[in-house]
Amino acid sequence: MRTDKGALRYHGAADQRQHTAALLHEFCADVRVSVRPDQANELPAGLVPLPDTFAGLGPLGGLLSAFRADPNAAWLVLACDLPLLTRTTLEFLVSHRQPGRFATALQSPWNDFPEPLITIWEPRAYGELMRFLSLGYSCPRKALINSDTAILAPPAPEELRNVNTPEERAEVETTLQGG
Repeated sequence: MRTDKGALRYHGAADQRQHTAALLHEFCADVRVSVRPDQANELPAGLVPLPDTFAGLGPLGGLLSAFRADPNAAWLVLACDLPLLTRTTLEFLVSHRQPGRFATALQSPWNDFPEPLITIWEPRAYGELMRFLSLGYSCPRKALINSDTAILAPPAPEELRNVNTPEERAEVETTLQGG
């Protein structure tokens, strides 16, 4: 999109990072925003940065950085480009969490694969993710597919719609305005 999707505003004055963090705060005491080290000072006030310590790995780098920061935590991970996501869907994910598994993920309504950026990653996933990385795999979705993952059908599939193009942004804005 040639713009920071986390800085887009769909919900009043809050940008997507702030909106997503507010959703997470309803379920998590400690909420952090994954960023490249050079982005840490660009976050809006009140957001806690989690600088990537695994450079160049995209979402997997952010997830591994989270586990490096606290390897004993389960990490509820949300992408910042999900403007339709609501508390109801997060509550569904959290209430159906299966801590004995590798992760609990929502299933994509478009391709039936697990959505790695709407997932609760359990502490045991850290070592397995490092193993996948050592084998040359840097795709969190492949890790979910090839592990003992609980995959849940989302209660409101349209909420998993992400925004990657200006056209998708316009469509989502129309949806949010009731159109």
